[in-house]
Amino acid sequence: MALLTPTRRHPTPWPAAGVWPGLFDVPKVPVHAAIARRLAAAAVRTLPMSLEFPDGSRWGAGGPALQLVRPDNFFARLGADGLIGFGEAWMTGDMTTGGWRVSADRQDPAGALDPAAANAATDELAAVLEVLAHRMSVLVPRPLQALRHTWQSRPPRPEENTPTGARENIHRHYDLSNDLFELFLDPSLTYSSAWFEPGDDLDTAQVRKIDAILDLARVRPGMRVLEIGSGWGALAMRAARTRDVHVTTLTLSEAQRELALRRIADAGLSQRIDVLLEDYRVHAAREAGSYDAVVSVEMIEAVGERYWPDYFGAIDRMLAEGGRLSLQAITMAHERLLATRNGYTWVHKYVFPGGALPSMTAIDQVVTEHTRLRIQETRRLGHSYVPTLEQWRHRFNDRLPQVQALGFDETFIRMWNFYLAYSQAGFAADYLDDLQIGFARQ
Repeated sequence: MALLTPTRRHPTPWPAAGVWPGLFDVPKVPVHAAIARRLAAAAVRTLPMSLEFPDGSRWGAGGPALQLVRPDNFFARLGADGLIGFGEAWMTGDMTTGGWRVSADRQDPAGALDPAAANAATDELAAVLEVLAHRMSVLVPRPLQALRHTWQSRPPRPEENTPTGARENIHRHYDLSNDLFELFLDPSLTYSSAWFEPGDDLDTAQVRKIDAILDLARVRPGMRVLEIGSGWGALAMRAARTRDVHVTTLTLSEAQRELALRRIADAGLSQRIDVLLEDYRVHAAREAGSYDAVVSVEMIEAVGERYWPDYFGAIDRMLAEGGRLSLQAITMAHERLLATRNGYTWVHKYVFPGGALPSMTAIDQVVTEHTRLRIQETRRLGHSYVPTLEQWRHRFNDRLPQVQALGFDETFIRMWNFYLAYSQAGFAADYLDDLQIGFARQ
């Protein structure tokens, strides 16, 4: 949170290459660190969690524990960069859970990455983060919240979601490695929340989610369907195979398109699915009124708040009369959106550059002011994201030797675990939700 003023610039990490500029340089900010220590002590005093120090002392009311391996480093990072510093303390091993210590030699972490130990440690991490997520709105004292605009870091300009910036942002996440995503996703390679019912495995829950999105858009045989955000082709293939439609699907990820095309060909569906490496804005410029239905699953998070009117306006223009839109979107409460908009977070820096989560209120306002679309139906999948993310994290850790064989270092492994645990905690605490929303034109 950069308790007084932002203290560091935003060097760009390249996780796939193991490039972590400045990550292991501990900020020299004694005043900020002292303030962070005092605020942390006050914040955790009554929370059902613990901060454990090397001398055996503890703060907190008990429960899942964060172990401060190097407390001075931890508080310096927290004081200099707030929640970014918190995540970086985990990545560097200044803070850990379950006794998972970082190897002394980052290039040779053999023995430090036992899959079972990693799962146990990150289960505890997720539990701690859930406690914090329940109190996220009050962890920072109200006087500092009121001055958020004076200390909150801003996103770097190159990460703005212009057509060029959006392509680079997508590249930094989705082009990490197809092989990596194949290790922890279900066989359909669906990278969004499933819809779990009792007794479901992940594969079944993902199919239910996809069918529900197609149902919201009223997809029927013979329709022309547009998907914005291809993933690796799971929804397009399901629609073509089970709904007898032609699907045009858009992606900005070269790696995703390459694998999606191969999977579509292997399924014998190449004549019924077009996978285009194209921005939705470019596509809309030549495809007015071309589609009976548009579907988009957890892609709006990559659009950016400034471009939400463009996104929904493009969809409105591309729909034929009577057409429908179904959207799956990770959302937050509107007051949290207003409080955190324009902020730069750990997730932006390391996982999803340029990302922005909408609220249901914001979506409704944008479509009402800028389109003929109106919300007709909604369903909540947020609680299904908890087991989805937990299973992804466990599958990732169960395959740590293969992850390492792909060339990903221990810092990446800790980063990816933090990302999945952090996200799981947000949904478990209802800080985040995941909505399926059906739209019709007025």
